Amino acid sequence: MTTAGARPTALIDFRSPEAGAAPLRLAFGAPRERLCARSHEEVPALLARVDALARAGAWVVGRVDYEAAPAFDPALQTHPPAGPARALASFAVYGAPLQAAPALMAWHPGEGATAAVRWSGGPQRTAFDAAVAEVHRAIRDGEVYQVNVTSPLAGRFEGEPIALFAALRRAQPDAYAAMLAFDDETVLSVSPELFFDWRDGRLLARPMKGTAPRGATPADDAAQAARLRESPKERAENLMIVDLLRNDLSRLAEPFSVQVPRLFQVEAWPTVWQMSSDVVARTRPGLSLADVFAALFPCGSVTGAPKVQAMRLIRALEPAARGVYCGAVGVVQPGGAATFNVPIRTLVLGTGPGAEAGEPVAVRCGIGSGITADATADGEWAEWRHKRAFLDRASQDFELLETLRLDDGHFSDEPAHLRRVAAAGLHFGFGDVGPAAAAALAEVARQHPGGAWRVRLLVD
Repeated sequence: MTTAGARPTALIDFRSPEAGAAPLRLAFGAPRERLCARSHEEVPALLARVDALARAGAWVVGRVDYEAAPAFDPALQTHPPAGPARALASFAVYGAPLQAAPALMAWHPGEGATAAVRWSGGPQRTAFDAAVAEVHRAIRDGEVYQVNVTSPLAGRFEGEPIALFAALRRAQPDAYAAMLAFDDETVLSVSPELFFDWRDGRLLARPMKGTAPRGATPADDAAQAARLRESPKERAENLMIVDLLRNDLSRLAEPFSVQVPRLFQVEAWPTVWQMSSDVVARTRPGLSLADVFAALFPCGSVTGAPKVQAMRLIRALEPAARGVYCGAVGVVQPGGAATFNVPIRTLVLGTGPGAEAGEPVAVRCGIGSGITADATADGEWAEWRHKRAFLDRASQDFELLETLRLDDGHFSDEPAHLRRVAAAGLHFGFGDVGPAAAAALAEVARQHPGGAWRVRLLVD
């Protein structure tokens, strides 16, 4: 097991926003400085400080709560923070990430590390139906086009946070994943949604709207993807938020530079298909990270449209603060390049780095969806069930299994077996496992040049 002194305070595992580029995978030890904003008035100054430190050569990692929104526009209404001592924004400043062996150890849960969550509270169908009905009333009255309604799941966690983070990353691989453990809580985010990536004067936002379950068979899976891609309701929901983000980015952009190069892109995740679109712009010279947050925060995909009125309804419909859920979690690199996720698929543990390992603590996770005129309570309730499936998958470790016959150093139907295991690897989010599987089989064949053998290939 890792000791308290050896625990990382931040882990970043962000997929690259650009296809084919390497992910950003970093581990950080003790920060050299902590930055916190506990009032709305302090938030812009904190972000300006984050920007300045990064441009001067530091790594800065942290989060901004959904309830920080009024710091950028008083018309954006939210609940008060969860507690009077809670920071609306919290960042840790590092001179450098851990290198090589220390970084590898920081990612490892340790032998025997366990993680167990017992969920005891969640959304109630009666309250959910009432919320959907109220949003439909507001749409009919012309107040809004779409509102993102959410509800918290509650439970108790026992074990090592790093072990739970590892399980979540297996359940939701290739995401914008981060673990932050420098507050009185630990944030475990495996969000698939990019809030923004800002570097070299180019600002990219990738709102995610539109969900469908994965299919039980390859044919059913392809049909689910096609239904999502062609669904008028899902495309309209996505387009509303794209239009909102185009407007938000225009506040920062050079004239005529806002573009939508990718629209209605359907992507496979282990438990759901998701639809996302890209909105890009060239930013005006002289802008800071605080300016970017002032224009974009919170992301329109977790509010609805128009943003101001949607957030008023959210405050009326949801009983409590969202916290980091639907806010922003990210990293600002030396030189100022900034990448933040929208922290959906995110768990918050009521424990910080000083807590005793294995002590039961509270855990919460938000689930939500966008309600439009075409949405039905039954359909959205089913979508919530699909979205929370990553929690169930995180508690179910599994491997891919393929059984082959080896005769005198040659596998029967080897190409067909490799195609099947490669397809399964892509379906379940294991990545491109084909080359590694082929190499493993080649080594087994080399070691067994004679006789008949039954071979089991396991892929984790």
